[in-house]
Amino acid sequence: MRSLLSFLVLAFVSVVAAISTTGDRLLVILDDVADKANYSKFLGDLETRGFKIAFETPKSESLSLFHLGERAYDHVIFFPTKIKGLGPNLTPNILLQFLNSKGNILLTLSSETTAPTAIVSLLDQLEIQLPADRTGLVVDHFNYDSANAAEKHDVLLLPTPKSIRPDVKNYFGAGAAKDEVLAFPRGVAAALGPGELLSPILRAPSTAYIYNPKEQGEVVDDLFGAGEQLALVSTFQSRNSARFTLVGSAEMLQDAWFDAKVKTVDGKAAKTFNRNFATQVSGWTFQEIGVLRVNWIEHHLNEAGASNESNPELYRINNDVTYSISLSEYSWAGWSAFKVPAKDELQLEFSMLSPFHRLPLALDTAKSSPEASAYTVSFKIPDQHGIFNFKVNYKRPFLTNIEEKNTVSVRHMAHDEWPRSFVISGAWPWIAGIAATVTGWLGFCALWMYSAPAGKKAGIVKKTQ
Repeated sequence: MRSLLSFLVLAFVSVVAAISTTGDRLLVILDDVADKANYSKFLGDLETRGFKIAFETPKSESLSLFHLGERAYDHVIFFPTKIKGLGPNLTPNILLQFLNSKGNILLTLSSETTAPTAIVSLLDQLEIQLPADRTGLVVDHFNYDSANAAEKHDVLLLPTPKSIRPDVKNYFGAGAAKDEVLAFPRGVAAALGPGELLSPILRAPSTAYIYNPKEQGEVVDDLFGAGEQLALVSTFQSRNSARFTLVGSAEMLQDAWFDAKVKTVDGKAAKTFNRNFATQVSGWTFQEIGVLRVNWIEHHLNEAGASNESNPELYRINNDVTYSISLSEYSWAGWSAFKVPAKDELQLEFSMLSPFHRLPLALDTAKSSPEASAYTVSFKIPDQHGIFNFKVNYKRPFLTNIEEKNTVSVRHMAHDEWPRSFVISGAWPWIAGIAATVTGWLGFCALWMYSAPAGKKAGIVKKTQ
């Protein structure tokens, strides 16, 4: 009975407690606090997941992302604003400092408002480019909601996102039914730079393009971008694993599009996947999913008669060594064993300036558990003394970075550790030659010492003059 009661208490705590690994303090910035009624379901889902939400306007005098040099909030959501300048408390430098302090940002845009200068400058720093006029409507004449955008074609109906690579886990389309689509109403698209820290979640279809009805006529000559060049929802994960997400349509997060009924071009009725998609995008941004943790690292000698010391600081050349690392993945308030995808590899580098070994780590079931998976590899230390590093550098889209380095010294062989010459088969001819030379010399000496001198011949007298 007591164990059942404890289980129920823990279950209740896990439901009401914050499930983000970086904190529960969430700041929502919008033009008017009353506008939060348009996003009541989205914000209500965040509160249900344990976030403590504060609302501020860009011009609020009490607004500050830092207090006494520390983050005042863990996460920030920007909804579209008509204000061209966000004020001295939300400059691009402050927003970058917030990211450098491991804060997370979810930024939403709209084609009906012009992006503030501070936002454009921030996006430029992250290699995300908006159209020159900071607005621009994404339209598609082949993939639109015929029930709500029969004339303007500005409400795109898109399939749920799939994994961008075989070795990358799909967080943003999981659980979608076959008849569910994503509604992207009156949104803005961006062009992503070549930075390796950028990853698109949702790209525009090949038939979509940017159109500004205020400045362009029926014929579009100069396009900002078209097709898959346009990123509708994109992410940036910094080297310290802070996360930034750009959603081109804030309207897709509104109550009106959560579980809404839409109709495709061919007249088929469908249901939107927007609510689940918003949960997954915000969950990833606020580090509720896709978070990796290193539980422990162990390296030791793997030789008969060697000591059982773990993580020694000194090895000898040509030692046999075993390296192990334990990893867990956080997903919605729980840690579980991290499984490296089948088409991917977790590698170990044993390096001094440059890698001497780059070896794949294999799953060790004996050391693994449901909460953590252990990966291990055994190898021989190279015949080179110096300062070496055990290094694991695992960086994949939508997963926090793992960069672990353990420094050890590798010494040369001591005088009494070299193998005896008779153990080395290649030395046997030389040993035989030495033995033959010694034997010959001793035989010569014995023959010399035990041979009598030659006697004098009789009758031979030496003549002198």
